[in-house]
Amino acid sequence: MSETIHRAHNFNAGPAGLPLEVMQQAQAELLDYKGTGMSIMEMSHRSKEFEAMLNETEADLRELLNIPSNYKVLFLQGGASLQFSMVPMNLRPAGASADYIVTGAWSKKAVQEAQKLGPTRVAADTKASNYSTLPASLDLDPKAAYLYYCSNETIHGVEFFQEPQPPAGVELVCDASSDFMSRPLDVSKYAYLYAGAQKNIGPAGVVVGILREDLLARVPANLPVMLDYKVQVENNSLYNTPPCFAIYMVGLVMKWIKKLGGLAAIEARNRAKADLLYQTIDASGGFYRGHAAPEARSRMNVTFRLPTEELEAQFVSEAKKLNMIGLKGHRSVGGLRASIYNAVELSDVQALVEFMKEFQKKHG
Repeated sequence: MSETIHRAHNFNAGPAGLPLEVMQQAQAELLDYKGTGMSIMEMSHRSKEFEAMLNETEADLRELLNIPSNYKVLFLQGGASLQFSMVPMNLRPAGASADYIVTGAWSKKAVQEAQKLGPTRVAADTKASNYSTLPASLDLDPKAAYLYYCSNETIHGVEFFQEPQPPAGVELVCDASSDFMSRPLDVSKYAYLYAGAQKNIGPAGVVVGILREDLLARVPANLPVMLDYKVQVENNSLYNTPPCFAIYMVGLVMKWIKKLGGLAAIEARNRAKADLLYQTIDASGGFYRGHAAPEARSRMNVTFRLPTEELEAQFVSEAKKLNMIGLKGHRSVGGLRASIYNAVELSDVQALVEFMKEFQKKHG
């Protein structure tokens, strides 16, 4: 006897929702992964079954992103926040400086960590706009070890749709945690690209890193072993026990993206959701006010305000009664935020839009 599944309209910023069919497959394989009599959570990470899953996940990722052969794929621990330290430790040679673009809370945190470890310049900071815009210009060091940016800021809701251009000889590094695998991108433009899984491609616990192989020559010899990209590459991300279940879930999401038609299809799907939501905000006559400037609006995190904080609290409360979860803005900025990552369906956004219209009728 089948049971009706009551899934929330999940607008959480992360950990975020996962595709229903991915969750169902994980459920079906939870006790017995491919006839082993064990869950993927129970088996050795040195087993042939686990390594086959790991390698297949990497192969699907390479196929979807068309990753060149001279790039290494890493499955790392510590969340994207640990990368704030690992990037300068591994990729900024002794005595060199690095440039950072600050467009919100996460790139600001990355700068703060990099500053603890060596020379760090801020090439642009959009704080004056309350992080509602992208920088109009960059103050770049032609001798910098790399230029670092965050492609999508979840808290303020701004997103780069074109990579910043570093000077010749300066490498590009990107924290793509919250828009990774949401659209096609040219991996060859990057020296290193990384993303925490828990927004678009899996549960919390694993970070995917994509590193151009020649950058390994920069890695100093005296790093703590768990913070050393070279060690991770040499051991196929298996120096110690990796986040096994999280990697497995990433693999299932890669299969789901392929089934949908790849990243071009995912982008079209995400564009339709974002367009519908922003159109509703813009058509409200000012009742709903988007935070990000139109040219910088994120397709992943739609941030907006209401006329009063009291109305915002009421909006969140009434939405929750309709099983719409995660609409409260980050505590540091307030307001409202709808995170509409890959797994969010158009029907979820349509339900939110109808609620927004009704809420405006009652309170506008």
